This record gives sequence, structure tokens and C-alpha cells, in this order.
Amino acid sequence: MTSESFNASVYLTDRQVEAGRGDHVAITGPAGTLTYAQLATHVAELATGLRGAGVRPEERVLLVMSDRPETVITILAVMRMGAVAVPVSTMYNGAELGELVRDSRARTVVATPEFEPVVRAALREAPEVIRLVLTDGSWAGLLAAGRPAGPPYASWRDSPALWLYTSGTTGAPKAAMHRHGAIRDVYETYGRQVLGIRPEDRCLSVARLFFAYGIGNSMFFPLAAGATAILDPARPSPAGVLTRVAEERPTLFFAGPTFFAALLAVSGDPSGAAPGAAPGAGPGGDFASVRLAVSAGEALPAEILRRFTDRYGVEIIDGLGSTEALHIFISNRPGRVRPGTSGTVVPGYQARLLDEHGEPVEDGEPGHLHVRGDSLATGYWCRTATTRQVFQGEWLRTGDTYVREADGSYRCLGRSNDMIKAGGIWVSPMEVEARLLQHASVGECAVVAHLDRDGLEKPVACVVPAPGRTVDAAELIGFCRDGLAAFKRPREVLVLDELPKTATGKIQRGVVRGLAADRLGKH
Repeated sequence: MTSESFNASVYLTDRQVEAGRGDHVAITGPAGTLTYAQLATHVAELATGLRGAGVRPEERVLLVMSDRPETVITILAVMRMGAVAVPVSTMYNGAELGELVRDSRARTVVATPEFEPVVRAALREAPEVIRLVLTDGSWAGLLAAGRPAGPPYASWRDSPALWLYTSGTTGAPKAAMHRHGAIRDVYETYGRQVLGIRPEDRCLSVARLFFAYGIGNSMFFPLAAGATAILDPARPSPAGVLTRVAEERPTLFFAGPTFFAALLAVSGDPSGAAPGAAPGAGPGGDFASVRLAVSAGEALPAEILRRFTDRYGVEIIDGLGSTEALHIFISNRPGRVRPGTSGTVVPGYQARLLDEHGEPVEDGEPGHLHVRGDSLATGYWCRTATTRQVFQGEWLRTGDTYVREADGSYRCLGRSNDMIKAGGIWVSPMEVEARLLQHASVGECAVVAHLDRDGLEKPVACVVPAPGRTVDAAELIGFCRDGLAAFKRPREVLVLDELPKTATGKIQRGVVRGLAADRLGKH
């Protein structure tokens, strides 16, 4: 074997103990606190217990677990003993979860007790599973059986470590397969060189551990840096997160655009605190401990960034990442945020924009975004055709349409299949949405294409009113006409109580298009 020996679990746990940081808090929150020494010990014991129970190297272990210390221990233990950790969404029903269990060919499933009923329903359709481990049951037995702990498995950078299922917004969920080395890669690129994470940081993430974004925020980055991860097993809500911020005093806060908007909606005046008040003062919580906020999942509208910073005095750096790349590869930088853009390429990655024929486009021209870097997945499990479409040699086709500005920053125009061709000219839904969000009556919005009676695409705005506001469709259309080229204005404005979203908080634009078609008539 010529590859270097490397185990991501050892890198994230034993390394901190060896550096003399065993007494530093690694994980905290309402479900419990662990020091690095305690974490490393429990990980090694559970890894040994799993191996003794018959879990084999490179075998998948599927996790249905809320964010708590046991979840981090389990993910790390699975990787330490050479198996593949597969954390999946806790929002699936039994039938959906059963599909993932069968797809992964997992023989062992680990769950926290609140998900036992849905897991047992899933396992009725998954005959290959031979072992269900519950954290309020046999999990502790495996931990005890692993004493004294054995050595880690002799893995290397290219050994399989982690599968993450995509959200499935464009079809059935598919597992992106990641290597041990990719975990160090995302820390060394984004975590160290963009976040600048340090041991005294305390990380709080709205995205859960079963998302690529969340596992980086709450596990890879804090543990690699010797910092502290704040975990909350409760499903995220604006009120709950504001309470956690007040009680735990994080220094790094991670969320998505939808959640930042929701925080503003529950915290009073989104344009700022009361006259003369300090940033962060007033109703809705205090972000005074937060030195930096991060947004990802969707492009962050400039207006939401402005409102949040005005309200709380906290800078948000927006970035673009993906499950296939494991974390963020284009990002704004602290102190150098360009609102309305995803920033510039993260060190260690390269990006290019190509037209429909695969040719590079000039700065200022829209193109399909491709990225390459060491953290890219090796492909999708058992999805050969899709793998060949998305993973093109060293490059990943992200499915996003972007423009590269002259200063090197990248501006998102939307998903490539969400672009609207109005009057023969391409319209970015995100550009229209950014304008709409500048209007005081708009809380959230999504702009989608709708075919008129002549079969031509026209932009339609689906709007959720801001709290206490009403929406005047004609006024909003005129507001867009005043700030945008006339062909970009929405032809209709539909008022909704809420926008349909995925489990990750992304707007389900396909569902929105269906709602618009139902309201306006299908042509």
C-alpha cells in the first residue's frame, strides 16, 4: 500500500488528547457534555464493541439519531473501526426510511429512542438488517463490551468513511460516498482558512448532523480545531435556537437563508433595534457572543443579510457547498462580504463556468458551475448514470447557474433548471426575489416560471407577507418594474401563507410551480 495511513476518527479525537487538550469541552448542550478525553475514550470503546458484535470494516452502519453526544460518538466509532457511517434524515416516515436502509445494504441500524417506532416500521421492509441498536438500550452494552478498547482500523485517506444522502429534491435520494481524507480536506480548506476556527470557539448549527453542512459545522470543524460543539436534540425552531444562543453563548452560528429570515420574523423590527440601542438588544435574543454567522444551502438575499446585521450586529458570510463536495467551496470572507454573492473560491478548490456546449464563458456571462477539489465524493452509490453526469473527471457539475464578476466573486442566478426564459431572455429568479425582499410587505418569496395561454414562460412571484403586513400585487409588480428591467418583473403575484420547503429548509420550487399552475390555470 502506498497511500498514507489516515483515520478521520483518530484525527478528530485522539489528536486533541495527544496535544494536551483532553480536559477541554468537546461537546456540550442540553443532552450532555463531554471533554475530549471522554469523547476519545467512548469512541474507542464503542468501535471495539461494534467490531466484537460482528460489524465488519467497510460495511454500512445507518444512523437515525438526533443531535446529541451519542450521535457524534457513534459516527466516529463507526469510522474508527473501518466501517461506513450513514447518518440519515430523522424526518422520513417508515416507508421512506425503509427505502434508504435497503439501498444502503446496512446490516446494523443505530437510533435514538424517539425514532424507534419509525425505525421498526422501516425494518419490516429491510430483511438484511440483523441488528438494531438503541441508545437507551444495547448501545451502552456495546460500549461496555469494548473495554479495554482496541486500536483503530488501518484505514488510509481513500478508505470509505461516510455516506450522506442528498435531499432527493430532484428524484430519489442518492448516497454521496466520502473518504476519510475528505474530512481533513474540508477542515483545512474552509474550516481553517475561511472560518478561521480556533480552540476557544463554540459552534451552534441549525443544520443537523445528518446534513453535509451540519456535520461540518457541529463535528468536523470544532473537533479538528479543538473547539466546542453545541448540540441540541430538539427540532430547530426560531424560539428554541434563540434560547440556545442565550444559554450557550456560541461564537460561530450556522444557518440557512430561510432560518435567518425566520429569526427576524420572531425578533421584532427586522430593520434594527430600537433607536439608540446596542446591536442585538431588544426582543428575540442576544447574539452578542457570536463573532461570525454563516449561511449556506441557498443563496442569501442581500436584504436578509442587511436586516440581520442591522438587527443583531453580526456579520453573515454566505457560501456555496454541496453534499457531493462535503461542505462549502465558494464563500464570502469575514470583513470582506459582498452582499448578493456567494463570494470567491475557497483555497484548495477551483471553479469554472461553462455554456451549454461545454465551453468557458466570459466574466459577466451566465454559465453552469463546475468545481473540483480533494473533498469531492467518489460518486453515488449504485447510481452509475447519474454519477457520470454529475462527476465529470475531476470536476463536479453542481447544477447551479452562476455569473463570475470581474473581481472574482460568484453571483448565483439559481439552479440551472429553475432559470426562466421570458420574452426570449433568461431571467434569474433570485434577482427578482432579491428586489421583492426589499419591499417592506414581503417576508419570503419565490419566483417561478408559469406558461401563459400562448405557451410562453412568464415570471410569477409567490409571496409570504411580512408579519403584520398585507400584499398589494399591483404595487409589488410596479416596485419590481422600477428596480429591474421590465421583462424581469413578475406578471402575477400570488399570496401564500408559507412556502413549501425541504427538510433542509430549501424552497421546493417544483411544488411552488405546481401551486402557481393550480392558481393560474394549467396551459
